[in-house]
Amino acid sequence: MSDRVPVAIIGSGNIGTDLMIKVLRLSDTLTLGAMVGIDPASDGLARAARLGVPTTADGVAGLLALPGFDEIGIVFDATSAAAHRANAAALAPHGKRLIDLTPAAIGPFVVPAVNLDEHLDAPDVNMVTCGGQATIPIVAAITRVTEVPYAEIVASIASRSAGPGTRANIDEFTETTSTAIVAVGGARRGRALIVLNPAEPPLIMRDTVLALIGDASPEVHAAVRESIVAMVEQVAAYVPGYRLRHDVQITALDPEVPTRTLAGDAEVTHQVSVYLEVEGAAHYLPAYAGNLDIMTSAALRVAERIAATRPAGAR
Repeated sequence: MSDRVPVAIIGSGNIGTDLMIKVLRLSDTLTLGAMVGIDPASDGLARAARLGVPTTADGVAGLLALPGFDEIGIVFDATSAAAHRANAAALAPHGKRLIDLTPAAIGPFVVPAVNLDEHLDAPDVNMVTCGGQATIPIVAAITRVTEVPYAEIVASIASRSAGPGTRANIDEFTETTSTAIVAVGGARRGRALIVLNPAEPPLIMRDTVLALIGDASPEVHAAVRESIVAMVEQVAAYVPGYRLRHDVQITALDPEVPTRTLAGDAEVTHQVSVYLEVEGAAHYLPAYAGNLDIMTSAALRVAERIAATRPAGAR
């Protein structure tokens, strides 16, 4: 245990509580030093206390006052975009590494299957969004084979799995994900949509990726399919419930339908359609909440990689 890096989680809602359970159950390199919330009656804080984790309901100020704060090396923020901006400012003087699970996007975007090792020295890394973690790897898989002038993603999650923080961040979700489709996925232009599905019983998280390409050769299309399948395997290595729902589809576009508003001046001839689903590990919410699972699994992956690269004895 002495070799593990102590971490803190700010946010005792759905995402923070699921992340807490993952750190406690799954990690060989991290130990949980604090669970931080603002609601003394939250289930997340109650669970943490029962598990022997130091807790505070006084937010980041309470974290700063905890006796073990100096030992904490990494802080996860699972609050909201606005709250993260304030939390990051409060923690900046203390040299903690921040992993942001909100759409605040203060630091660089990180999607483990695409760019895990590119920003390990950044003081604050951003995990984009659940939809971004699910779909940006697919966009990147296509762009490593051929240019993608335009990519659009639709993330559909069960309404029950969307807590107050998620609902408060809908606008930031679309903006952050759209930006990351370009910055990390490599598309020239990107667009993101999120759907809160109220169906009962709740449906598993499903994601659609639509990408326009201009290469019509069968060899390129075969390479695109192979690249996507390989990428799905990479993501599934840390999110076991991540999978394709159907075979990758590549269809010719109708030449009579204009694409200039989407692809700009690029000549596009085909659309790549990828349909995904993400089944959660049910560490906290039921398995339909794949949106929680992919965010917390990705954040855990990043934290463990950061911990593995820290000098011996460093916090």
